[in-house]
Amino acid sequence: MWSPQQQQNMSQQQRTLGMTSAITMAGPKQLDHDRTDELIETLELYNVSVTEQELNHRMEILSKLNNLVKEWIKETSINRNMPPNVAEQVGGKIYTFGSYRLGVHHKGADIDALCVAPRHVDRSDYFTSFFDKLKEQKEVTDLRAVPEAFVPVIKMNFDGIEIDMLFARLALREIPDSMDLQEDILLKNLDPKCVRSLNGCRVTDEILRLVPNVENFRLALRAIKLWAKKHGIYSNALGYLGGVSWAMLVARTCQLYPNAVAATLVHKFFLVFSKWKWPQPVLLKQLDVVNLGFTVWDPRVNIADRYHLMPIITPAYPQQNSTFNVSMSTRTIMEDEFKNGLAITDDIMVGRATWDKLFEPPNFFTKYKHYIVLLASADTPEDQLEWSGLVESKIRHLIGNLERNQHIKLAHVNPECFPHYESNEQSSTAQPATPSPSDTSSTEVTEKTAVSDSNPVAETPPAPNVTSPGVTTPTPTPPPSTPNTSSKPGKEGLGSMWFIGLVFEKTEHLNVDLTYDIQSFTETVHRQAMQIKMMKDGMKIEARYVKRKQLQSYVPPNLLKRERKTSTSNSNPSQTPRNGTATPMMSPTSESNKSSTANNGASNKKRISENSCDGYFKKAKMGDETSGQGDESPNQSIVQGGEDSNSTSYSLDESSNTYVNIGETHKSTETAGSQIVGASNSAALTKELLFSSTFIIIDPISKQHKRLLATSCCEDDHYLGSL
Repeated sequence: MWSPQQQQNMSQQQRTLGMTSAITMAGPKQLDHDRTDELIETLELYNVSVTEQELNHRMEILSKLNNLVKEWIKETSINRNMPPNVAEQVGGKIYTFGSYRLGVHHKGADIDALCVAPRHVDRSDYFTSFFDKLKEQKEVTDLRAVPEAFVPVIKMNFDGIEIDMLFARLALREIPDSMDLQEDILLKNLDPKCVRSLNGCRVTDEILRLVPNVENFRLALRAIKLWAKKHGIYSNALGYLGGVSWAMLVARTCQLYPNAVAATLVHKFFLVFSKWKWPQPVLLKQLDVVNLGFTVWDPRVNIADRYHLMPIITPAYPQQNSTFNVSMSTRTIMEDEFKNGLAITDDIMVGRATWDKLFEPPNFFTKYKHYIVLLASADTPEDQLEWSGLVESKIRHLIGNLERNQHIKLAHVNPECFPHYESNEQSSTAQPATPSPSDTSSTEVTEKTAVSDSNPVAETPPAPNVTSPGVTTPTPTPPPSTPNTSSKPGKEGLGSMWFIGLVFEKTEHLNVDLTYDIQSFTETVHRQAMQIKMMKDGMKIEARYVKRKQLQSYVPPNLLKRERKTSTSNSNPSQTPRNGTATPMMSPTSESNKSSTANNGASNKKRISENSCDGYFKKAKMGDETSGQGDESPNQSIVQGGEDSNSTSYSLDESSNTYVNIGETHKSTETAGSQIVGASNSAALTKELLFSSTFIIIDPISKQHKRLLATSCCEDDHYLGSL
């Protein structure tokens, strides 16, 4: 038994690990250990951990880099007339951060590193003399410097491992090997680029200090990162969450359940954040008050911070929102994934499903009826690498443009970048959503298809042929509604593609024009390329609007088959009774069967502890609101537009009287302005939450909410804890 003083000390220690006290201090049961062992076995199949040999190889590489840094700083010091014996003592050091520092890196992952130098070595030396020194190393390949980036970086491949190395100069005479970057005073008199470079290491180290059990945290984080990548919500650049944001969410879960094992933490992760009241911020500790003059996240002072939709605040000074790029669409998608993840882990914890179910990728290419295909191409592989990187970094601006269109309900970008795929049917089914700046006589081709949500397969008479004034257009043959299996397979070309799924508002007699939204995005990309002097001949960007059945012209058939197979397995769930025998549903196409409590492959897998947890709890499953909305009508006609700027081409959308206008090349300034200006409801909610008479940033978990979180999973007193 613990003495009262020991219990008080332990309680005080737990209270310091987070903004609020823990939801429960209860320890794990045998069932939790069994689920954790199953989780470990499943993660091993996905190669999310590295071998001892690879770990040693990474340590050797970092040791070599550290020696190179010390040698370079010594040479630079001597060149500045410093005595050799003094130059020997100035030091210099390599620090790591990111997934490698957190201990959750996977096989083949890169290493994020930071070079810290004393005050007499500046950034210009780093990108000149040190860059030249790296060139001389036989282990270094693919060496490239990006000094003009927001966080300047040198990228390289060092003996088979990708490394991104930042630079920071401290206001110190020497950098000893034992130096810790935790102290805030180290940031005094530093320039903003150095502070941003140091922030990665400081945040990573602070996260590890703020979790009660590092090993449980690492295992849970590995599972959450794998889940996020499989479900297409792991990309900071595209408006989802990056690695540090996922780490902070898992760390907050560990603070709320300090004695839970990894399987329980994964389950509680979905429980907590499926109920989180965004845009209430997630914080791992109270904001530090440090008067060093750097901007910190504070909606009381910074107006822009009041409009952040999903704030997750870094724990190290200067505190920043790591989810600045999140939009309404990406937040909605992640919220739905949290709820679906909770439903799946509910089944896993009671034995109705296995962990494989959690890591099944979603059926993105069958989830929506309407898509925008974004294509970026260049003449050479080197130009293509730079061009696609720039385009990808700006896609979130296109999502923002689409969201500001009052008729678009959701714009879902798939973070996976696909190589350009050339199909024999592509020329007859593809149509540019906006003309290329260099092509003044482009012809828009679109489908005019009736879609009815109440009767998805209802046939509609073919639309009459529409032509521009003075232009004669033939009536082309409609594309086949099913893939042409007799055609030759396509091939991959030099280029990159991204897919954006669209959901339109259900409004009748609606004409949706996407021309301005897409042209604004392409102009932003070209303007940025001009500013950084990247623009070269052959660099092109194009956006096309396609229906779901036309995706066969853009992605290989095997990918579509894989997606359809996944969709079929999800729409034909099995009911698993206590004896583990799967009973198929009667109607394989029923909409009510889309959300399943177990998949076909996993439901037959028996567990040792399966019979011990029957009746653990029962919970309603989340349905997929956007999938299975029905295929397009088989009656279609293609409409071609002429060169006239007033010519239009339409595609019938969700309602039978809703059209998508993708052929206009002009749009009134007044209309465009009305779509761009205006704050969202979530922004007003942020202001209401954060500007009360008593401003205290806390987790949105009241005492009553704690009981809900503790008891909603089961009625066992194991989850009640001490509230």
